[in-house]
This record gives sequence, structure tokens and C-alpha cells, in this order.
Amino acid sequence: MKAGSILVIDDENDIRKLIQTCLEIMGGWQVLTASSGSEGLILAQTNQPDAILLDIMMPDMDGITTFQKLRANPTTKHIPVILLTARGRVSERHLFAGLDVAGVIGKPFNPQKLANQVAAALSSSA
Repeated sequence: MKAGSILVIDDENDIRKLIQTCLEIMGGWQVLTASSGSEGLILAQTNQPDAILLDIMMPDMDGITTFQKLRANPTTKHIPVILLTARGRVSERHLFAGLDVAGVIGKPFNPQKLANQVAAALSSSA
């Protein structure tokens, strides 16, 4: 899959900037960012990114709720979503099993490998 546009939804500013830099430089992605689930839903609908990288742990609207709203919207339901989750949340893995996500990437992630992990998740889900 050729790198296109990707929407990063994460409430942590430093993480968003790091992900954006990694994906633009190493993956050739055009990166849009949102600091909340609700902002992410609007950007996903208006920009129609090729993929979405979505943090699970966010205040107000968490990643799972955001994901469900993306899937419920006919305009965004086809966009592949990769979840970002803190490592060690093995107890939550069962929650992801029933979701139609392209992949799950643990935090902290390796910035050197992130673009490849995203590409691999997207190519395996296509």
C-alpha cells in the first residue's frame, strides 16, 4: 500500500508530534492530527484519510467509543483503524478481538519501527 493520508487521534501533544514526525519522515505519510475523539470524528469525516491511528486511553471520549462512532458513520466506516494502547493492558486484549481493527500497536512504541508497523497492519487488513 502506498502511503497516503493518515489521521492520528491522541490526547497527548508530545505523542502526536512524535507520531507525525515518524510517519512523515519514515513512512511518507501526509499526517493529520486530532487531540480528542470528537475532533478526530470531524476530521475523519471531512478529510477521508486512508487510515486512522487511534489512542485507546483518552479523556471525554475514549478510543473504543471513537472507533464505534467511526464505524457507525457511513462516511468513515470503511477507513482502516489501528489502535494505540499502553503495553501491559493484556486484560483489554479481549476487547479488541471483537473489533474490526486493522491492528494494535503498543505504547511505548519504537519510533524507528512505527511507519513499518503501520504499513504492515494496513497491508494485512486490506
